Amino acid sequence: MISHYELYMSIIQSKATSMYGRGTIDRVKTGIDGLDNIIKGGVPKNSITLISGQPGSGKTILCYLYLYKGIQEGEKCLFLTMDKKIDGVLSQARNLGFDFQPAIEKGQAKFLFLNINKKLIYETMTNEILSGEYDRVVLDSITPLSEMPIYVKNANISSSDINIVNPDDFSSEANFPIRRLHLHYIMNTLETSQCTSLVTSELPVGSSSLSRDGISEFLADGVITLSLDPTMDRRKLSVMKMRNTKHTLKPQDIEIGEGGIKFS
Repeated sequence: MISHYELYMSIIQSKATSMYGRGTIDRVKTGIDGLDNIIKGGVPKNSITLISGQPGSGKTILCYLYLYKGIQEGEKCLFLTMDKKIDGVLSQARNLGFDFQPAIEKGQAKFLFLNINKKLIYETMTNEILSGEYDRVVLDSITPLSEMPIYVKNANISSSDINIVNPDDFSSEANFPIRRLHLHYIMNTLETSQCTSLVTSELPVGSSSLSRDGISEFLADGVITLSLDPTMDRRKLSVMKMRNTKHTLKPQDIEIGEGGIKFS
């Protein structure tokens, strides 16, 4: 099992090599032609893109498209979920025209439910991401993980000081929660694995942030927001940030139906 120290140290080298070590940026297609056109052919390889939106905006559907495209490209794919059991995820995907079962049976795709109530959720997630040699990873969503309690015994954080604990076992005076530490750990795990990943986040209606936690958008390499306008019966997609990519910030009209997301 990889330690916190090894994870933090390895990311320094891996990030420099994979992201800045060459002049031409390799791109990974999202499976949405209109989106790929905006971001010069796809998201940068080995990057992390945050997909934010309110409920019903199409975050998970975008992730289905992304993984399905990876399967078509012959890549190995992982879907991690905390919001819905796997049978429900696969059923929803089939109803939209995405049958992942053949890829699962061939070992090309894996869908894994992470139980937020289990103490070893981080170990399960980290070991799967780092040992699976995946090309594409989806984490749907990062919100429950970011809201788990992490406490440190003092402000001089080292790998041996970090513990995930039950807050009822400790007093608030002796320990303090650090949400950013959760998010750094998750992002660093994804970067260390050298995969290209999408991470979803809930976005409350009317929020001025680009994620529910207000931090993920600063740590991710790219940010795509999905929004609803019920009065106009309209959905929109906006690319708010994409590393090393010149793109428009203008919201794009989209439609959701069988086959996923399409630009209007």
